[in-house]
This record gives sequence, structure tokens and C-alpha cells, in this order.
Amino acid sequence: MDLLDWHRGRLTSRRLAVLVKHMPRDSAVAQEIHGEASEWGVSDYLLAAAVDHLAAANWMFASVNTDEDADPPEVPVPVPRPGDEAATAESAEPLRPSDLARFFA
Repeated sequence: MDLLDWHRGRLTSRRLAVLVKHMPRDSAVAQEIHGEASEWGVSDYLLAAAVDHLAAANWMFASVNTDEDADPPEVPVPVPRPGDEAATAESAEPLRPSDLARFFA
């Protein structure tokens, strides 16, 4: 496919628009329009969410089953997602074991 075909009249504007709209995720056009988000599909976001939820569940289990005098386990860091620089691990306030005990009581 040659872009000059549109100029020569062999490619309609509608067909050109359809081709541009349905470019593959790894194409230069998609990366220019959508940035890093074009590299991730729905399955990638779902997998990252599953990993984050599993890490949170493991952290809650470890927090509840840790002695009160022991240091609490570190809060899990979420999987970084494209275009999500604002969400950092430092901004999350860690929960205390007493908060967890009150929640599960």
C-alpha cells in the first residue's frame, strides 16, 4: 500500500481513513497518537490488575498474621502502567495492623 495512491486517485479517502484507524498497536502512527498506552492491550491491563490484587491479598494476610511487636510487612508496589506516573508508592499511606484487625473483626 502506497500513500501516493490516495493522491493518484487509486485509494479513496474512506479506505485511507479505515487503514489509518485500524493500524496495528506497534505501528509508528499508533505510538505517536496514543504514546506508551498503545503498547498495552486489555489482557495486559487485566494481568497487571490480577498481580496487584494478589500482592495486596498476600500483604493483608501477612499483616494480619504478624505479631503486634514485629515490624509490619512492606506495602506492595503496584505494577507500573503506561502513562501512570502520578501514582507512586510513596503517596500510599500504609495501613496499620490495628486497622486491619478492626476491619476483619
